[in-house]
Amino acid sequence: MTGWTWTYEGYEPADERLRESLCTLGNGYFATRGALPECVADDVHYPGTYVAGCYNRLTSHVAGRGVENEDLVNLPNWLPLRFRLRGRPWLTPDTATVLEHRQTVHLDAGVLERLTRYGLGNGRSLTVRQQRLVHMGDPHMAALRTEFTAQGFSGELHVEAALDAGVTNAGVPRYRDLDGRHLTHAHTGTAAGDTVWLRCRTRTSDIRIGMASRLTAEGPITVRHARPRTIQRARLRLTDGTPATVDKTIALHTSRDPAISDPLHAAVARVGRAPGFDDLLATHRIAWAQLWRRGDLDVPGEAGRILRLHLFHVLQTLSPHTADLDVGVPARGLHGEAYRGHVFWDELFVLPYLNLRFPEVSRALLHYRHRRLEQACTAARDAGRRGAMYPWQSGSDGREETQQLHLNPRSGRWLPDHSHLQYHVGSAIAYNVWEYCEASGDIEFRQTKGAEMLLQIARFWADAATWDDRLGRHRIKGVMGPDEYHDAYPGATSPGLDDNAYTNVMAAWVLTRTLELLRDMPEPPRRELTERTGLDSQELARWEEVSRTLHVPFHEGVISQFEGYGDLAELDWHGYRQRYGDIRRLDRILEAEGDTVNRYQASKQADVLMLGYLFSPPELQGLFDRLGLRLDEETWHRTVDYYLHRTSHGSTLSGLVHGWVLARARRAEAWQFCQEALRGDIADVQGGTTGEGIHLGAMAGTLDLVQRGLTGLATRQGALWLDPVPLPELSTYGFSLRYQGNWGVRLRLRHSQLEITLPASDTTPIDVRLPDRAVRLQPGETGRLVLPD
Repeated sequence: MTGWTWTYEGYEPADERLRESLCTLGNGYFATRGALPECVADDVHYPGTYVAGCYNRLTSHVAGRGVENEDLVNLPNWLPLRFRLRGRPWLTPDTATVLEHRQTVHLDAGVLERLTRYGLGNGRSLTVRQQRLVHMGDPHMAALRTEFTAQGFSGELHVEAALDAGVTNAGVPRYRDLDGRHLTHAHTGTAAGDTVWLRCRTRTSDIRIGMASRLTAEGPITVRHARPRTIQRARLRLTDGTPATVDKTIALHTSRDPAISDPLHAAVARVGRAPGFDDLLATHRIAWAQLWRRGDLDVPGEAGRILRLHLFHVLQTLSPHTADLDVGVPARGLHGEAYRGHVFWDELFVLPYLNLRFPEVSRALLHYRHRRLEQACTAARDAGRRGAMYPWQSGSDGREETQQLHLNPRSGRWLPDHSHLQYHVGSAIAYNVWEYCEASGDIEFRQTKGAEMLLQIARFWADAATWDDRLGRHRIKGVMGPDEYHDAYPGATSPGLDDNAYTNVMAAWVLTRTLELLRDMPEPPRRELTERTGLDSQELARWEEVSRTLHVPFHEGVISQFEGYGDLAELDWHGYRQRYGDIRRLDRILEAEGDTVNRYQASKQADVLMLGYLFSPPELQGLFDRLGLRLDEETWHRTVDYYLHRTSHGSTLSGLVHGWVLARARRAEAWQFCQEALRGDIADVQGGTTGEGIHLGAMAGTLDLVQRGLTGLATRQGALWLDPVPLPELSTYGFSLRYQGNWGVRLRLRHSQLEITLPASDTTPIDVRLPDRAVRLQPGETGRLVLPD
């Protein structure tokens, strides 16, 4: 690991899946895992190519039931390029002698470089050097250059390149009992002497896929069509010590793309007019340089190098190309098949970073949610509720995609999945709408689509709240919180928990912000909105009441995760750690023992503490004040300590949230959790999960930890608010952001001094507010502020 490269030395079959995920290349439209082109999908390797938003739905028979799942489809594999000496077996690192092997991701250029030296016996070797790119400037292009160099011999090398539609979704072992055959109707053909094509479609969503490949090599190229593959062959004459080069250039289109008539025609035409590899590489590097200027964080040391890798993968999943697509935030990026490529609440951890760097991408991701607002309203109506009930897992069309069953790999049992009860996803969407509008100043979105989503989400929460005469408060029953370990009370015959504190406080926040938005809207758009949605004064009065009377349970002087949490049994944490070591997935351990985590005060990840992640201490105290509840600093610190000792951190998001919260509540312990968040994927702390796809929310969250968490940066009331909490391990850093039309606003923290530079332009001044002062910066000015100890 250096400042701008990420390198793996040596060939380790056990590490291949992890390396393939972290060596994935993408451009926001599609991505391809970092598998070796001469290797096929097996227990070691898993090449996969995924187009954002390309889903297909299949029904499988599991445990005597028909189970329907929608998956992000593994598209035809464009990588295959294998080679052998004449009359010898094909060379792969699993079947031949590997003398040297190295893979390097060049983050600045978006290029994966691979070097392998195969031993051929008798002092002979073949060095294979490859450069791969998925073009960041042209989202439909990718290219692979391969140089072969013979050492100690001369002779003929056979090279075979292919496009392969005979792929399935088989990248996650626990899904392999499910149908993963998503592609059908594969056809192949030849467009020119050096170009072949492949077309196919998804089985039920009927998305048409067109792919074309151009092969460039010295000497003649022959073609063979063996559906579902098309194969191009070349014979290279190798001379000792002299490189021979083969370039493979591909284009990929689907019928979801705008401005095309046919994906196959578009792919063939695009690859036909594509320049050579060197020119593609040059324009690709320019596109990446532009992204780095807008997105980079200047953080020293190892933390800075990891953050750069995280940003690299965020931008490969969500680039400016995303602004033209109807897609959400896939929780595992475009890097693998875990979670079936679904969209959860992870955008809560992703959009805050994008809002201040790539607001056009944030807006597009919120449009994805708005296009599915009608479906969310239908789901609420089917459940007997008003408003919008967004699904916990989303895919193509906005229906609930949460699986009905999930497999416990420890016990081998298929168990009911009740995580669709995490209705707090609606609050996450509302939070992102609000934060995007505050950061971008996008008044049009705020007063139209954003306002409509907030209104319908608020309407759902107000309707879901029921009055309790005994408590004299409103309650929200039958939900799950972010914890995910707890989906029912011990011995209960039906799932769901009552008064999850995070859910209720967020519901109160949504209602409060929506009322504020409606009050501040000009009369014309407000009138249109209320007419279109049937909103009246009586409903608004109920929102006001519910926003002030939602029940938040307490026990032992701390906020209860949900009503009755304090009555659950204490877990023998020491005993379980001694027996199992890694107990992050405590739920699986207990279920395999015939027990259930529902009986214990044990949380998978931050739940109550999520409130400290989303809101500054003054904001959180203000929310509780509005609810007529007291939340002083001592109570909050007790709450943090309480759950810190009862959380197994079974999610990569948990370390991030705890590091963020502890930076303000108990600084001495914050860095431990920040490090866990930073190393979550590179060290695969969740035990094999990174090989199935990176954890996009955690990666983006670490970027935002520096951007907003440690700076205390917030955008509200037309100003930039800052309240830095420098950690000893990370007290110097800088970054640029885009705030309400001001590009390149530069912030730099050096120990106890904060420097803010507003580039010269014709934009308006920026108001900057710290806890003890306020300053106004004019374009072209730099402010240097000494921070209190």
